[in-house]
Amino acid sequence: QVQLVESGGGLVQPGGSLRLSCAASGSIFSIYAMGWYRQAPGKQRELVATVTSGGGTNYTDSVKGRFTISRDNAKNTVYLQMNSLKPEDTAVYYCNAARVRTTGRARDYWGQGTQVTVSS
Repeated sequence: QVQLVESGGGLVQPGGSLRLSCAASGSIFSIYAMGWYRQAPGKQRELVATVTSGGGTNYTDSVKGRFTISRDNAKNTVYLQMNSLKPEDTAVYYCNAARVRTTGRARDYWGQGTQVTVSS
C-alpha cells in the first residue's frame, strides 16, 4: 500500500511564503510524475504544478514565476515552494503521485490534503 503524507500548510500573510512537502511511502518501484493540485471552496480541483521523474515541470499560469516545484527521486518526495502568495491561492492543496509502480498494477495516489490560507 502506498501512502502520501503532506506537510507545510498553514496561515500566511499576502506576499509571504510557504513550502509544502509530500513524501510517498510503500513498496514503490517508480513514480512517473508527482504534483500538487488545489481546491478552493466552491471550485473544482485544479492542477498547480507537476514534475516528472526526468525533471520536466508544468505549472498553471496563475502561479508561474511565484511557485517552484522540485522532487527528490531517491526519497520519493515532492516539494512546492510558494512565494508572493496571494489571497486567491487559498485552498486545500493535494499531493498526487501518478503512475506509481509497485508489486501490483500501476495507479495514481492522492494525499489527504493540507490547508493553505493567505490572509491578513
